[in-house]
Amino acid sequence: MSDSFIKDPSALLDYSWDWSAWLAEVADTISSATVTVPAGLTAVGSPIVGDTTVTQRVSGGVVDGVYTVVCQIVTGGGLIDERSIYLTIKER
Repeated sequence: MSDSFIKDPSALLDYSWDWSAWLAEVADTISSATVTVPAGLTAVGSPIVGDTTVTQRVSGGVVDGVYTVVCQIVTGGGLIDERSIYLTIKER
């Protein structure tokens, strides 16, 4: 199941993907990550890759817009997987 969040259009926030359960199942680690944001949002800086999480700072968005932000990882063993989060933009 994907996560959904409400974001103010002026907010600059970090969003994280927790891969710990899946990585434990496949007995692997994150080697690299790519986060893709759609037009209207801005990825600020590079994703921060931890042992089991990936975090990306995001800004922007148009009120009432719904955006899908995608995180793709490559594991040390060469597996590739991706997960999405959904951002709904509302004035707060």
